[in-house]
Amino acid sequence: MPDRRPDPADLLTRAEREEARRGRGKLKIFFGSAPGVGKTYSMLAAVQRLGREGVDIVIGLVETHGRTETEQMLLGLDILPRREAQYRGPDRQAVPVTLREFDLDAALTRKPEFIVLDELAHTNAPGSRFEKRWQDVEELLQAGINVYTTLNVQHIESLNDVVAQITGVQVRETVPDSVADEADEIELVDLPPEVLLERLKTGRVYVPESIQAASESFFRLGNLIALRELALRRTAQWVDRQMREYKAGQGIRTIWPAAERILVAVSPSPASGKIVRAAKRMAAGLHADLLAVYVETPRTASIGQADRDRVMQTLRLAESLGAGTSTLSGTNAAAELVAFARARNVSKIVVGKTGRSRLREALLGSFMSNLVRLSGDIDIYVIRGDSDAAPSVGDPVLSAIAGLSRLPNHRHGAWRYLLASGVMGLCTLLGLVVLKRLDLSNIAMLYLAGVVVTAVWAGRGPAVLAAILGVAAFDYFFVPPRLTFAVSDVQYVLTFVVMTGVGLLIASLTSRLGSLAEAARLRERRTSLLYAMSRELAAARDRREVATVSARHVHDSFGCDAALLLPGPVDHPAAMEVVASAGSPDWIEDAGGRERGVARWAFDHGKAAGIGTQSLPGSTGRFQPLTSSLGKIGVLALRPREADAFSSTPQQLLLDTFVNQISLALERVSLIEGQQAARIEAEAERLRGALLSSVSHDLRTPLATIAGAATVLQSGRDLDEPTRTELIDSIIQEADRLNDLIANLMFATRLEAGGVELRREWATVEELVGSGLARHRDALRVRPFGVRVSPDLPLVRVDNAILPQVVHNLVDNALRYTPDGTPVEVAAWATESNVIVKVADQGPGLTDDERAKVFHRFYRGRAAQPTGSRSGIGLGLTICEGIIKAHGGRIWAEPNSPRGVAFYFSLPIDRPQPVVPAEVSEAVT
Repeated sequence: MPDRRPDPADLLTRAEREEARRGRGKLKIFFGSAPGVGKTYSMLAAVQRLGREGVDIVIGLVETHGRTETEQMLLGLDILPRREAQYRGPDRQAVPVTLREFDLDAALTRKPEFIVLDELAHTNAPGSRFEKRWQDVEELLQAGINVYTTLNVQHIESLNDVVAQITGVQVRETVPDSVADEADEIELVDLPPEVLLERLKTGRVYVPESIQAASESFFRLGNLIALRELALRRTAQWVDRQMREYKAGQGIRTIWPAAERILVAVSPSPASGKIVRAAKRMAAGLHADLLAVYVETPRTASIGQADRDRVMQTLRLAESLGAGTSTLSGTNAAAELVAFARARNVSKIVVGKTGRSRLREALLGSFMSNLVRLSGDIDIYVIRGDSDAAPSVGDPVLSAIAGLSRLPNHRHGAWRYLLASGVMGLCTLLGLVVLKRLDLSNIAMLYLAGVVVTAVWAGRGPAVLAAILGVAAFDYFFVPPRLTFAVSDVQYVLTFVVMTGVGLLIASLTSRLGSLAEAARLRERRTSLLYAMSRELAAARDRREVATVSARHVHDSFGCDAALLLPGPVDHPAAMEVVASAGSPDWIEDAGGRERGVARWAFDHGKAAGIGTQSLPGSTGRFQPLTSSLGKIGVLALRPREADAFSSTPQQLLLDTFVNQISLALERVSLIEGQQAARIEAEAERLRGALLSSVSHDLRTPLATIAGAATVLQSGRDLDEPTRTELIDSIIQEADRLNDLIANLMFATRLEAGGVELRREWATVEELVGSGLARHRDALRVRPFGVRVSPDLPLVRVDNAILPQVVHNLVDNALRYTPDGTPVEVAAWATESNVIVKVADQGPGLTDDERAKVFHRFYRGRAAQPTGSRSGIGLGLTICEGIIKAHGGRIWAEPNSPRGVAFYFSLPIDRPQPVVPAEVSEAVT
């Protein structure tokens, strides 16, 4: 019975993905091959069905393009009003064009269960929160809103060049592949090309004046057939991924041949290239995907450099033929291949035919037999090849014996064979010394111990030699008759055979353990290198910091000069700018622009170039393109000390992993920078709107009063003296008020820009409070008012010019938002580390929500303007907060007793205090 238990790793990955998507809305894409196939109509038909079921669904934006049947599908649906945006075009034309765009903020405020947003690849008008509509969709999904949208195949980023090659039309508006890949549902809306052309001729796709141009360019029969195939294939890929995820979640390990996928096993054999080409022809005939896989086992880890080069060349050949390549590691090549095939839903495996004899396969085991036995419902195709493919045997004993046929090259290690001979000689001398005290069986153990020591110190080949020499020495020196190879007792023949077999097995197993330990050490080193770089990349905050960390780690890990190049500025994008380097900083510049040209080629074509590759191999450096879901983002340049530095599989894998990590880090900081820029732009836009709204009203009022009073004074010759005096006082008061408004605006701007420099001096709290109250003498005469300042308060180091503004603004706020005759109180006292000042009133007070917002820019409370004429622009308390924070203090609001609100601010007490003459403070009443 097949094992239906899910893989724990797959379950954990699936659980993490579901946890990340919890609370996120679902995305459904109505997918088509071209405009006019009926995506929007099908989407609205689905929306109408949901509406009849009572689902809360809103039309965010739908482009009908004048199609009557589409417009009729909108009847009865809740439509969100569009946002108007003014656009002057790239030439900044005098008369702006009004664009009606999707209102993201209104949608988030409305927050329906479903929202319909047509044309996913649309570019938003300048000034919008996001540049692209798919980013609006991401924001809606994050808010838990389900989204229905439409998309054409030509707008998928990875297919953009393919579509341009087919149609001759370069599509400018694209959507990252990840957006479509992560959709919860894709519904293909399809029409035969002939029917679509007929719809175009009858005016059901474009308006009549656009039909002729469309027919002569994009809407040609051949184009539509090719686009239809692309759309069908893309949908099939999404469905295939969905099927594999379902199988992994349900623990289904059998192959579902819904789509053909072929895997070809790569080996160091010279015939491996031939096998890959044959597999490509098979895949082309079956319209199947092709995967090329190389399995590295402990024995193949010690193959020669020529074999390693052959493996890398074969994998590159497979990539050039359009195959996906992977390198696996394990102890059983057949088991690893089958496990990989089941994970990828591979239906056929192609391998090379072995040339080994049946006797050798019976004794040493067969890779082919293992593969066939483990394959189950996967078809195995055997193509005539070579016998060099490394066998992998399930039985560890047979594996150890089979390993004896793959002795490493020891042309440069003759000393190890001498060491093996010396160890066996030492064992013989030791045996002769203890011959009279030990049995022959114990002396045989000495030789086996010598084989183990030789295998640990010198490797497999010398250990095999030690086993043979040990048996010969034991026979010659210890087995009667001694000093001859003759054997008097036949039972010793069995002893010799067992000693030889055990010695060979010990030699092979010990050497294999050493290979596994070395492989584990290399994997640990690769893991530590990747961890160290990933940790620093995760902490990097911008592209330059990512580039610096990447170049340094690549230089330290590979021992080569490294640099990271990014595209040049917008006005000169063809230039590749060296953002960071490690090692020799000028090696790219020394070639007179040639290396930069290779870097640009690698960036443009998205392929590795330079030394060790098949593209521009004459370069002194190797250039790896950095790509992500955002597209091509840069190039990693390396100058190795040796031309074959990256020819080994482990080094190539490590380099590829480094490239992927660097690409992800650059993508992350690019997204963060884009979001930050969008956030800053949105905040600036909001502030501009709030500022214009507030300033336009609050400045217009005093200006209108001044202008009106001045006009009356200018034209009114018969005015009596009291009226004239009243008008003049009104002008003076409104001018002072206007001056305060402008001063607040300017001071708030300086605070925001960090342009306020404090000139600290020692001052008394009485002096600061008195300066702040001076401008309110007239207003405070008609109110109950009290000041309670402790006479023994310590001095504070503050800016005497700006700190009284805090007291002034707080008292002004109390006067502004409380009725006439309401008491106002100012008090000050000291704690161990701070001086605290309180300004309290007994007005309507603030709610908990208002206390949290009262220091925000342009915020005015619900009790705004109770006295009629007094008003402000909501900057007074913001300025207070900025001044107090600049002095290292804190400001806050609390409910007053019995009613009203009390504002507190604290100033730190500096030690030691200066010595000043004692003075008695007088209370201000």
